[in-house]
Amino acid sequence: MSNFADPPGFSEWEASLPASFRADPIWRTPAYRFGVWLADLARKDFDRLRAERGYRNTAEQLLRAVEAISSNLAEGYGRSTGPERARYYDYAQATGRESRDWYFKAREVLGTDVVEQRLAVLERIIRILSAIVPRERRSGSRYRSKPRDEPMG
Repeated sequence: MSNFADPPGFSEWEASLPASFRADPIWRTPAYRFGVWLADLARKDFDRLRAERGYRNTAEQLLRAVEAISSNLAEGYGRSTGPERARYYDYAQATGRESRDWYFKAREVLGTDVVEQRLAVLERIIRILSAIVPRERRSGSRYRSKPRDEPMG
């Protein structure tokens, strides 16, 4: 689907999902796929952070932000016009940036390798949405054009 290789561990995770979940047209949207995967990873990170006394708030905020990425994309995908979709995709991009901030704050507990991997996925989501949001804002169509894979670069 993309000119870019999937992040390590993504393909195995994707193969474990029910076919009915992957059959929804939104699954063709790379930012959504990576957002759902990252939410699963964030639940594991939540458990590690929650166990550390000083990181309970960070754990809750991080999980809330990461889970909001794919949820906002799913809600926007169902909207009938480009500007409506763009609004929710913009929310997803903003929560991607917020998630990046929370992961940075959690680096002492989660470790550099885990945080760098999560940040790389978030950066990819943010870049994809940076291309999609302006395109959707310009689109007055009630119909969605064929989804494109992530932008080059």
